[in-house]
Order: sequence, then structure tokens, then C-alpha cells
Amino acid sequence: MLSRKGLIPEDYLLTRLAEEVLQPKFKSKPRKARFVAKNGACNVAHTNIREQGRFLQDVFTTLVDLKWLHTLLIFTMSFLCSWLLFGMIWWLIAFGHGDLDPKGDDFVPCVTDVHSFSSAFLFSIEVQVTIGFGGRMITEECVSAIVILIIQNIVGLVINAIMLGCIFMKTAQANRRAETLIFSKHAVITVRNNKLCFMFRLGDLRKSMIISATVHVQVVRKTFTNEGEMVPLDQIDIQMDNPVGTNSIFLVSPLIISHVIDKNSPLYDLSAADLQHEDIEVIVVLEGVVETTGITTQARTSYLSDEILWGERFVPTVSEEEGMYAVDYSKFGKTIKVATPSCSARALDEAGGLERFKLPESSSSGASIRRRILKHQHTKDIL
Repeated sequence: MLSRKGLIPEDYLLTRLAEEVLQPKFKSKPRKARFVAKNGACNVAHTNIREQGRFLQDVFTTLVDLKWLHTLLIFTMSFLCSWLLFGMIWWLIAFGHGDLDPKGDDFVPCVTDVHSFSSAFLFSIEVQVTIGFGGRMITEECVSAIVILIIQNIVGLVINAIMLGCIFMKTAQANRRAETLIFSKHAVITVRNNKLCFMFRLGDLRKSMIISATVHVQVVRKTFTNEGEMVPLDQIDIQMDNPVGTNSIFLVSPLIISHVIDKNSPLYDLSAADLQHEDIEVIVVLEGVVETTGITTQARTSYLSDEILWGERFVPTVSEEEGMYAVDYSKFGKTIKVATPSCSARALDEAGGLERFKLPESSSSGASIRRRILKHQHTKDIL
């Protein structure tokens, strides 16, 4: 496993999963197929695409999307095939002009020192990659040779621009930067500021920041319309709680992103018991601009219902040490249990809110205390 020395222990993954916390697993329920994997890959297979020619209309993007092995194979074959093609053309020019047969001293060939296909192939390489060894050169004898020289130079520049640009884009892809953007393995539902909230933690392991970072969260579930139509992957946006009023965040240290479960939330009717039987998936998308390169990057993850912990909250990771703030990534995904009502947010609102929900518990506790005081006084009077 990959790890960064001094930042995170060896038993923690340096990917978008930052921790391995042992949590209870519910084996009675079959695991739901993910729409987005934990590492951000979309679990969607595109089949029966009849218009394959559309991919060839955007050759550059197609080359960038290919695997490295296929890209390097195309990179090598594009240069090799162009050298062979123009090598054949130079051999035909020499053959047509009679350069392959020995002549007298007064004979001027189209290209000097081209006596076979091998020498024509070497001359083709020298022309396209602008290497001049001094033995072979073009003369003013053949106009066709001058035209082929110009054409091969243009073709070589086009191949260089496409292939080198493709290699550069694959090397500097935005998803490489996303490997150091991490999410907590589990999300939690607990009370924050007297409101039931859905929360998860995200962080950035690099010192170079993500500019204008935004967080988008969606709930993916199977729904039915009023007409009875089944929507297998209904994507419902949920609003995140941000004091600034927008989704933009300042990701200089790990942040806990919170969503208040109110009447506009798709989690409004969800209780702790319903959570283990509901097939839902919460997708989190973090997007921003890389400070060093200016390229937009995106990191994704998802949480299934059995990865959402009810009644727990994240422990702090930031502490002040010697005049600066230190982040302990070993605590990145750790949670602790806290007192949380197990009913849904709707039931909580119908009961009068969190304060009204706590009233019966406090009243019974007060009555119990009063009973114990009266019993103690009665025993004292008897004695």
C-alpha cells in the first residue's frame, strides 16, 4: 500500500479512502451495486453503441482516454508507419529516376547515396526527425523529391503535435491530482446545532491548494413516478450547509461537510431502522482548480446505506502545536458514539423538534430524582 511518510501511517491508504475503521456489517442484506465506486470510478457499462464512428471524430480525446499500453503502441506505430510510407516513396523516386543503378560521375541523382530501400528508409527518418548525418541529401534534380520533402515535414509536425500532446495530457491528467483528495470511508447521521444532519469528512494531503473547491452531493435511489414509471437511478440533489452561503470551501485542512435533514431533504423520512433496509447511495463530488497547473480536477466517492453510521460523529483532527496547526490523519475517519434520536427527521419535527423530544426523558429523570429524595427523607424520619 502506498503511504506518505510523516503524514499518514502505513496502514492507511493514500487514496480517496483514508482509513480502515472496523464497523459492524449487516450480512442479512445483499449489498447494493454501486453507481459510483469508493475510488470515484463510475460503475456503468456502455453497451450496444451502434455509432462507433463518433469516437473517431474526436481522435485526440479518444487517444487520451485509451490505456497507456494502447497509447504507447499507437505512438510507436504512427512514427514507424510514416517512416516506412515515405521510405517507400523515396525508393520509388530513386527507382524512377534511375538512382539505384551505378552511373557516371556526371549523373546527378534526386537524393544522394540512396542505393536501396534500406538507405531510402534511413533518409526518410532523417527528413522527418530533422537528423542530418551528412551522407544523404536532396538535390535540385527532381521537383517531385522537393514536393515529397515538404509533405513529409508537414506530416511529421502534425504527428509530433498530436502524439506528444496526447502523452502530455495523459501525464498531467486531472484525476492524478484527485488521488490526494481523500474522503472518510463512512458518513454519519447525528445531531448538530439541534438539527439532524448527514455529515462526511474530506481533506487534501497536498500543500498546494484546490482553488474554488465546490462540493456537490446527490442521493441516487430507485423511485416511481405518479404515473407508475420506474426510475432505476433517480439523482436527487441535496443542499450542503455552508456558512458562506455557497458550495465553495477553503480546503486547507480536513473539513466536515454537513447536510441538514429538513423537509426538502430526500433523507427526511429516513430513520435509523429504515437506513439498513433502504437501497440508497449518496454520491459526493469535489471539484476545483489545481493551484499549480490551473487544470480543473474532480474527486468522487459514494456511501451506501450500510456505510452511513447513525448516532456517531467524527473526532477532531486539528490541534494547535507550537504556534501552528497540526493535522493528525490517523483520526481522519474515526468516529465516536453520541446521543442521537433514532427516529426520522419528519417524526422529530412532528414531535415538536429536538427540545420537545428531550422533554419526556428529562421529566422522567427529574421525577426519579424526586422519588429518591422523598424516599431518603422518609427513611430518615423513621430512624
